Amino acid sequence: MATRKFADHTRYHLSPKGFWKKFRDAVVVNPEISSGLPIQGIHRYPPPGSRPERYSTPATKASDPAQNPYWKRDVRRAYPQLSVVTQTELSSLLIQHSQAQAVAAPVEGQETDKSSVPTTSQQPLDLTEAIATISTAAKVYSESKLPPSLPTPNKRWTPERTADAPHDPHVYFPMLLYK
Repeated sequence: MATRKFADHTRYHLSPKGFWKKFRDAVVVNPEISSGLPIQGIHRYPPPGSRPERYSTPATKASDPAQNPYWKRDVRRAYPQLSVVTQTELSSLLIQHSQAQAVAAPVEGQETDKSSVPTTSQQPLDLTEAIATISTAAKVYSESKLPPSLPTPNKRWTPERTADAPHDPHVYFPMLLYK
């Protein structure tokens, strides 16, 4: 014998009783449809908000006032810090990074000491002299190697005429197409 299984809407949802049941049966198109209101004790067990214990926020380093001063949290006053590079520092950086540094290969059996690291003990140069020495050593820019340009998000549009749209040759204002 085959049993027919179906969802019983009265099992998990509230149903009207008395006068409102008769009224609903008379007015509703499908009286077998569910009301959609779940029974409180069956639908979600345990029901929300029924637990006796209270939630407490776990203690972290941020909740300790001694370890979390206001000035560290205040992002409105996180001003950018100034960074100063003098011309002598810039000239030494330009000289150091203009040519590739040659590093000696490690030798087996010997302890590595600080004397194997190449050191540059040059007297500080003027910035103009440093730029002059770099530009004379190698041509910095050429036709194939151009200097960097500022990034522009949108290119400037230059209108270019294209073939005209089909139109009557005797029209007063023909449509002109540009790309």
